[in-house]
Amino acid sequence: MAWDLIFWVVCFFINIALLASSFYQLLSLSDLEADHLNPFEASTRINSIVLPEFLLQGFLCISFLLTWHWFMFLFTLPIAAYHLMLYLNRKHLLDVTEIFRDLNTEKKYRFIKLALYLLLFTVVLFRLVISAFNSLHDEVDVHAF
Repeated sequence: MAWDLIFWVVCFFINIALLASSFYQLLSLSDLEADHLNPFEASTRINSIVLPEFLLQGFLCISFLLTWHWFMFLFTLPIAAYHLMLYLNRKHLLDVTEIFRDLNTEKKYRFIKLALYLLLFTVVLFRLVISAFNSLHDEVDVHAF
């Protein structure tokens, strides 16, 4: 199996985890808005997955840089830089007492992240299919001789 194919499979699963995380956060905020969750429970759920999401996004961005996928690196760099800025300013966690004031802003932020992750998903899926096709095509060429 080619290393490029393994790389894109790993990126695919990381991207699925990022999509699930963003969707879960958006769902928790919607449940809070509909009064199905209390503020403490919603902020605890979201805060527990924020740091792993930031680390996965940073790992994905760094892996694109180290494997010389410049377009993908430049695509993931702004959100990774924004995550780093939030973390350094200690604004990455939701405050239980301020959650209703920031609810619309947080939902918009999560919608934008979800859209970016969906766009990244389509590009990664496309690259995964191309890599699989190239890997199978190369394998057929090797067995032909």
